Amino acid sequence: MKILVTGGAGYIGSHMVKLLGERSLDTLTYDNLSTGNKWAVLHGDLVVADLADKDTLRGVVKAFRPDAVIHFAASIVVPESVQNPLKYYRNNTANTLNLIETMVEFGVKKMVFSSTASVYGIPEKSPVPETEYMRPINPYGSAKMMTELVLRDLSFADDSFRYVSLRYFNVAGSDAKCRIGQAYKESTHLITRALKAANGEFSKLEIFGTDYPTSDGTCIRDYIHVDDLADAHIKALEYLDKGGKSEVFNCGYGHGYSVKEVINVVKKVTGIDFPVEEGARREGDPPVIVADSAKIRRNLGWKPLHDDLQYIVRTAWDWEKAKGIMVFKN
Repeated sequence: MKILVTGGAGYIGSHMVKLLGERSLDTLTYDNLSTGNKWAVLHGDLVVADLADKDTLRGVVKAFRPDAVIHFAASIVVPESVQNPLKYYRNNTANTLNLIETMVEFGVKKMVFSSTASVYGIPEKSPVPETEYMRPINPYGSAKMMTELVLRDLSFADDSFRYVSLRYFNVAGSDAKCRIGQAYKESTHLITRALKAANGEFSKLEIFGTDYPTSDGTCIRDYIHVDDLADAHIKALEYLDKGGKSEVFNCGYGHGYSVKEVINVVKKVTGIDFPVEEGARREGDPPVIVADSAKIRRNLGWKPLHDDLQYIVRTAWDWEKAKGIMVFKN
């Protein structure tokens, strides 16, 4: 198969490209490098361009003729989406529509879409199944939901167009060989920020809210290792290649950890007791979000290999200590 990967120079996308290369699949990355890095693309060619540039996008799809598209490219910071919603509707919805229209124009009929658990908002059930209504509480989730609705309606109108939407929970960890990992200038991910505090890059770690209705007052999240998530995409590609119908799957382990529990694991793995400061809640954060992942395990045969918070933190910590070699080599 020939795979076009949008956002393949970013954190999750680069791990996907790495796995596609290990599977010897012909891969082309399309990324504007707003948060991605050239050095993170370990396989295939890279086109540096924006999905808003439809002329360039059309030329790339016409020339490469992919069998499928894996679409990662998006803005992902929830608090920023609350402050700047238009950026998120433009980048995550309108630009994705450019991509989908271009796929249709050139007969590319398979997509794996990078969605999010944020489409659920504050779910009534926990763990949350895919049948839960989408009620996003921030523009990031709303913009992703809109794309899911576009894909759903397109697949209804044209049953030859098929997609898998993967609703990610909290992605963390890094490549075990320290070749790639999170390298955002302003990361908002809890584990990464905690590790930066341990590494001395931050003077302290701030907790956003300690008055949630949870056992210790902090938010609970389901953390999934990035390599397990990449494998879920491979399973989705194989499913579509075999003629599978359009589907939505949660990507998580089915259990969660509170912010304070994660911090304790980070301190245990690093051996560093960094300062922690309790702050006010952030807008758009639900108290608990944990995946019911039975459907993807049953339908796609997905079997996660890294369901271990200490392993997730350890691989991310190894990357934090080694990343300067990669970040500054170019």
